[in-house]
Amino acid sequence: MSETPPEPPAVPGDASGSKQKSVACGQCGAELKFAPGVSQLKCPYCQHEMRIEIDQSELRKAHEEQDFHAAVSKLLDETSAEMVEVHTVKCQTCAAETTLDPKLDADECPYCGSSIQRGGEATKKVIQPQALLPFKVERSTARGQFKDWINSRWFAPSALKKYARIDTKLQGVYVPHWTYDANTTTDYTGQRGEYYYETQWYTDSNGNRRSRQVRKTRWYYASGRVFNSFDDLLVLASESLPRKYAEKLEPWDLDGLMPYQEEFLSGFKAENYSVDLATGFQTARDMMEPTINQTIRRDIGGDTQRISSKNVLHDNITFKHVLLPVWVSAFRYDNKVFRFLVNARTGEVQGERPWSWVKITFAVLGAIALVALIVFLAQQK
Repeated sequence: MSETPPEPPAVPGDASGSKQKSVACGQCGAELKFAPGVSQLKCPYCQHEMRIEIDQSELRKAHEEQDFHAAVSKLLDETSAEMVEVHTVKCQTCAAETTLDPKLDADECPYCGSSIQRGGEATKKVIQPQALLPFKVERSTARGQFKDWINSRWFAPSALKKYARIDTKLQGVYVPHWTYDANTTTDYTGQRGEYYYETQWYTDSNGNRRSRQVRKTRWYYASGRVFNSFDDLLVLASESLPRKYAEKLEPWDLDGLMPYQEEFLSGFKAENYSVDLATGFQTARDMMEPTINQTIRRDIGGDTQRISSKNVLHDNITFKHVLLPVWVSAFRYDNKVFRFLVNARTGEVQGERPWSWVKITFAVLGAIALVALIVFLAQQK
């Protein structure tokens, strides 16, 4: 049977603020690490595995919605028992706040590759994650996808493709997110447009008189009230990742959320959220707008619609604070940082890439030469 040694003090970067749990291998005594894909702890030396026990009541809590307004109030009250104190290690280059292995005094920032080290740690009160999706895609699989992605980029610099072959560095990071549920009631004013057609006469180029049907619109005043319900709107709570690429990693299988247990974090980093709960909801409100507008247009009816004004009330707002697993590679090229991301549940790949303007220039010149050749040959016929 495996043995759990005494829990050491919390270390800088601990995403939960609780003590870092270390589980020793029952065969060789080394520290067990979470093994993606099997939901077990695994010894990196003797390959011994230990099952992570999940309490069913805790599993239910992982999917429970939390009251938004109550949580915002508690954030203002630093004495609240439901808030936890975290110690953060901040990257001086990109400002990301991530965990640091308790056995290390320094490491690489997963988001930009810069060195991060102990010293100058800060503490603050935050909402503890309630759930996470464990890593499922293994590092070796993600590394292969990274190489394939780099090699498939047209006009990528040769130096970058060489980097992909010899120096692929991937770090597993649990990235913070918020999910929001809400009901909305929207009062609106607008106009309903109905098409009609008129015959228009004109003279063509030959002097013949002809007719055509011209579509026009009659506008009528419209007003009303519509209702919408939103479930699990996912908002990135990190400012360290490029949002447009992180959002393209979706969808996430949120039905598979597990209760937050530090065994799942063993061997990985976890970032503390930098987008707070209230700010995240502002992003969620923006995400609701297209759906609300679509509902208003459907309610107005007619052939086309105009929305003049709307007043949206949000109620029954709830949230969850979850951690989602991402393999990250930060590589530097031409003094710039580019990031490559893999959804560690589905294998979806997204990333930034540099361009080789030399290759692009030669390609353009080659295309021009080809066109010129085709024109020349055509003229010889």
